Amino acid sequence: MPAVLEATRIAARRAVRPETPARLRLWVAVTVLTAVALLASLSLLMARVQEQVRIIGDEAAPQAATAADLYFALSDMDAQVARMVLTAGNDDLAGSQIDALGTYQERSRQVDADLQKALTTTTDRAALQQLATDLAVYRERVWQTLTAGDAAAGYYTQATNLLHLNLLPAAQHLRDSSTERLSDAYDRKSVTQSWAVTLAVVLGVALVLLLLILQVWLARRFRRVLNPALLLATVLTVAVVGPAIVVLGLQGAVLDDSRKTDLQPFLALSQARAISYDAAADTSRFLISDNLAYYDDDFRRKSTCLTAGGSCEIPGGLSTVAGGPDVSPYDRDQVLTRWQTYQKDHERIIGLARSGRTEEAVGTLTGIRRGDASFDFSYYDAAVDEIATARADAYDRALHDAKTVLTGWPWIPVAVLGLVILLIPLAVRRRFAEYR
Repeated sequence: MPAVLEATRIAARRAVRPETPARLRLWVAVTVLTAVALLASLSLLMARVQEQVRIIGDEAAPQAATAADLYFALSDMDAQVARMVLTAGNDDLAGSQIDALGTYQERSRQVDADLQKALTTTTDRAALQQLATDLAVYRERVWQTLTAGDAAAGYYTQATNLLHLNLLPAAQHLRDSSTERLSDAYDRKSVTQSWAVTLAVVLGVALVLLLLILQVWLARRFRRVLNPALLLATVLTVAVVGPAIVVLGLQGAVLDDSRKTDLQPFLALSQARAISYDAAADTSRFLISDNLAYYDDDFRRKSTCLTAGGSCEIPGGLSTVAGGPDVSPYDRDQVLTRWQTYQKDHERIIGLARSGRTEEAVGTLTGIRRGDASFDFSYYDAAVDEIATARADAYDRALHDAKTVLTGWPWIPVAVLGLVILLIPLAVRRRFAEYR
């Protein structure tokens, strides 16, 4: 046993003696292992970040946009039904009725498309199936509304109640859950990105230091000024680690900034747009219900949410969600101003109805000339749609830029650091030959 211990001590002593190749082997082994660890971590984490960006762009963000669009389309469907009820049997308003029918059919197709998209991307299938079932019942009530003649108001009340008690809450649940999934996707990417940067810095600095130390040690031990292979390996390491950190930071900054300035405002503006459509439908519902005050009160609540924000679904109101660095103050103010114009139209229509001038109120609501409520609402909606479209396009460009920046990066570390790993033993091959 003492002989074994003594042999172990001798072997260890020889391993660390500078004049033996054992120390050189140790440096080479540690340096190569560090390079392998850097290659594996950087390549795998880059691939993971790339996949997470793809999930955000191809799944999470479209899911959130689809859910927001579904809520909006459902709101407008009911608004168009209300217009058709009000214009039914009035030849002077036949144009408005045809327009309302065409818009209803367009929104109905939009709802079906959104549901189909949601079914292929979400795991909450039970909620979607229930929503589809309630939608079928709603459409049946709408058909009854349009064919019931004098009983249309009663069927429409059933339809709109079903929409507000079942369909819109279900759509809101889908919207909230998809927004949460989007936030989770961003959080997971941020964690992976942080790990990638940390490991790139730690292992990259460690590898460069090991290469420099090995370079200095060889220069002193073997009287060589520079080792070209080690010098190239050092340059390649810096050349891959530095850009990798820049790429990780750049794509993260692009996506995070676009999320704040484009995606989140787009989703908030989509929600505001849906509320405005539902509020505009309250004007029609007031007339259909023989001046039921509930609908006027409901309109005022939604309109206050749009103009002042506060404790509602649109914090800050239209001025906040329509604003931003990419929107001029004029365009932002136009959204709010045009809604306030419709708000005045609503007050005028309510006043006409309460004074017994119902036919004039219906004409003011459904007319398509400048100054009519329908025209003013379309004018407002065009301003909202222009900003929303610009934000959606800006976010798409940011996603494209992030994907472009990450292109090839799962394989670039493999190629570059693989060459580094080959260069290290090549750099010391002749030194080992001197001991043979």
